[in-house]
Amino acid sequence: MESSNGKKQSKVSYGSHRLKKIESRRFVETQINTKVGNTKLSLLIKKTQAKPELLKKYGIEKYDLHPDYEFPESVRNMIPSNVPEYITPPGKNYIKQIVRALFYFKQCALIGPSGTGKTHIVYFIAELTGLPIWEVNCGLQTSTYDLFGRYIGLGKENWIDGQIISWCRTGGILYLDEANMMKQDIAARLNPILDTRGHIVLTEKDNEVVKRHKYGYVIISMNPFSSEFVGTKPLNAAFRRRMSVWITFDYLSVGKQISPAEIKLIQKRSGLDEDTAARIVRAGAELRRQYQLGDLPYGPSPGDLMNWAILVADGSDPISAAEESIIGTTSDDIEIQETVKRIIKAYFT
Repeated sequence: MESSNGKKQSKVSYGSHRLKKIESRRFVETQINTKVGNTKLSLLIKKTQAKPELLKKYGIEKYDLHPDYEFPESVRNMIPSNVPEYITPPGKNYIKQIVRALFYFKQCALIGPSGTGKTHIVYFIAELTGLPIWEVNCGLQTSTYDLFGRYIGLGKENWIDGQIISWCRTGGILYLDEANMMKQDIAARLNPILDTRGHIVLTEKDNEVVKRHKYGYVIISMNPFSSEFVGTKPLNAAFRRRMSVWITFDYLSVGKQISPAEIKLIQKRSGLDEDTAARIVRAGAELRRQYQLGDLPYGPSPGDLMNWAILVADGSDPISAAEESIIGTTSDDIEIQETVKRIIKAYFT
């Protein structure tokens, strides 16, 4: 670099500088005016930023997951936007728990039945914190080539990084969904990334050592290990120990514990009146209670209740709408469907 008098500067010294923040809905731009030698420089750092009121609402404003760093343009479209706000069950603050776990430990695990919002909350947190998401569904027969990379064509000239290696190099959230359906060989390869070594050895690429990005975080999610969730198995013990924080998810409303927030959510999404929305939520809460007792094979998610409510709002009577949506969702077994139908009728007689 040359100074204003044309001489090369071998040393870089930073004097006093002035910061000016320009806030917008999606970015905070920090303008830095400084000097390198005799040359004045003006740098602009553009950083993804959620609305301050949301950060304060969830108590996460002090947990900056990528301070003074903006992700490359190539992955900014992987930062979620316009994700519906996550409705937290009463007395819980899952959002703060997860963000705090990432801030201190870099990784955490979410466990709970389908429909409790595990994937939803990961996307919502990614938007709040301005992190791109690299999502891997471990229940799919994804090849190691897709995850770690491979050469294409003949010879060793053209290497393509897989999803996990791209995350290692770029950072963001690596989201491993259905983690207890993961192949054991993949879990074993991830172990060095998740411990103090913080790297992976690419045996496919002449044993290249790829370090985990400074702002690379891991969230795994899974359903509880049971016969109900076909393909699940106990999580690899070594892999399990590397998850510093475990957060158990539950439904908004279960049994007689009814969440007013879930009733309002059903109203908002469907346009139903409060009384009908409340009946739908109470029926769903009872189905969830019986599911937790083992009497039913499935407990309805908020999305299932919304589907039911939308059909009612469209003009169907509640029982007919339930037959088209929530009853069939619960099971293919005719006897179980009749049981679900009887429960629902009790709330609409």
